[in-house]
Amino acid sequence: MAGTPTHTVTNQPPPLVGYDVFAADRALTEAVERYTDPGVLDEVREELSALGRASGSVQLQEWAVQANEYPPRLRTHDRYGNRIDEVDFHPAWHRLLGKGVSAGLTGAWSRPAGHVRRAAAFLVWTQVEAGNCCPLSMTHAAVPALRTDPELAAEWEPRLSSTIYDRDLRPAGQKPGALFGMGMTEKQGGSDVRANTTAARPLTEAGTYVLTGHKWFCSAPMSDAFLVLAQAPGGLTCFLVPRVLADGTRNVFRIQRLKDKLGNRSNASAEVEFDDTWARRVGEEGRGVPTIIEMVAATRLDCALGSAGLMRQAAAQAIHHSAHREAFGGKLIDKPLMRNVLADLALESEAATALALRLAAAYDDDDEGERAFLRLAVPAAKYWITKRCAPVTVEAAECLGGNGYVEEWGLPRLVRESPLNSIWEGAGNVQALDVLRALQREPGALDACLTEIGRAHGADHRLDRAVKDLFTELADLEGAEGRARRVAERLALVLQGSLLVRHAPPEVADAFCASRLGGDHGASFGTLPTGLDLASVVDRARPTS
Repeated sequence: MAGTPTHTVTNQPPPLVGYDVFAADRALTEAVERYTDPGVLDEVREELSALGRASGSVQLQEWAVQANEYPPRLRTHDRYGNRIDEVDFHPAWHRLLGKGVSAGLTGAWSRPAGHVRRAAAFLVWTQVEAGNCCPLSMTHAAVPALRTDPELAAEWEPRLSSTIYDRDLRPAGQKPGALFGMGMTEKQGGSDVRANTTAARPLTEAGTYVLTGHKWFCSAPMSDAFLVLAQAPGGLTCFLVPRVLADGTRNVFRIQRLKDKLGNRSNASAEVEFDDTWARRVGEEGRGVPTIIEMVAATRLDCALGSAGLMRQAAAQAIHHSAHREAFGGKLIDKPLMRNVLADLALESEAATALALRLAAAYDDDDEGERAFLRLAVPAAKYWITKRCAPVTVEAAECLGGNGYVEEWGLPRLVRESPLNSIWEGAGNVQALDVLRALQREPGALDACLTEIGRAHGADHRLDRAVKDLFTELADLEGAEGRARRVAERLALVLQGSLLVRHAPPEVADAFCASRLGGDHGASFGTLPTGLDLASVVDRARPTS
């Protein structure tokens, strides 16, 4: 009964809603200010705060829950027995995806401060619902691959950068906006895409082919077009596969099944078959990997951004809960041990945000040194940031106690999502080996990273010592494959340390350098050393606008 004392609810924190997700994140807002030209800064702030307020609203949080409670459903045939290969989504999915498109999450390449403002928006938007970020990411990332063919770029880029979401399957030329997917991996090869067996047979019209084969993972199968790899007469080649042909007929794109995934349940990932499927070549025959690699690099940055967003939301939820929950005679946030845990989570979140936004800023700069910096820093950041996401979300869930294990409180969805970005777009070993390749083949990439790290030289003795240790690791790269993860981790950590020493408050930089670079840290969160200003670290990360 409503009036019985046992049903009176007390000492429960209010939901974390009705706030500006962007403005409440000081690390993110400061990074945007740091990397945005003053002439457009007010415009960018206003745009991101509008998205931040929407992201923190009750309405969008409800849509996120619905999109995951009612996952996509495959319909291979219509009621007459015609093969249609369509995926049905809950209306909440379409509302969220439409909001993401309208917020400019597919249009970074031609706007002032385009990559920084989009990166910040992507980090915010991930905190609402990460599944719909997949088609947004691939659509954004397809642009540099398409630009290898100016004719294709002129045709498709305006559709991809559009702020209008059109869910209907019809010829892309008849739509105000379009989305892109990607199909690279196959059953027998996985990340070893050169083992792909999908065959491409040339047609009489120049640049056109038909494909026969399969893709073991095809993300966002209801997109308007896909970039795929197939074996042409001249070798592994990149192709554009439209879902609907110009005459309105459906291209042969047979969805065999949808993957039943651990997390990311709102988003459809499929196994697809090609059978004389029409395709347009992108780039030269035999140059498939170099053509698509820029798309892969952009999606890898989005993996880092997505994990940074998940970690931020997890830390924000833990801090918010602890600021309202009382136990053992006081607020949890004021208990020394809980404060240590929360500060540790906040450090991981801020370091991830700082590095991810620095990479986005490099994309906005046409300088050759910035291009070289990205070649090495992107795989290192993707490796390390995405690796840290799972332990952060699990620890944050534990801060809520039993509530953190209950679906209604939102943390289980973050936990299930947390491993995804480490696996997608090349798992940990792939990233670490890519770091080694860049070090061995592109000396300019290492020079660019060392220049960036060196901007903090002399500011913190622990950072300086960590840089010397990195030099020791880099002194012998012959036979270094077994140490590749160690090298990638150390590179990412000194990059994060350099950024925090230069740009974060002293209490944040001090705690990061003492624990991550100085070695005064245990194997679990909440083991930061004594003598640090942890209250200031936690207060900085508290989600209050």
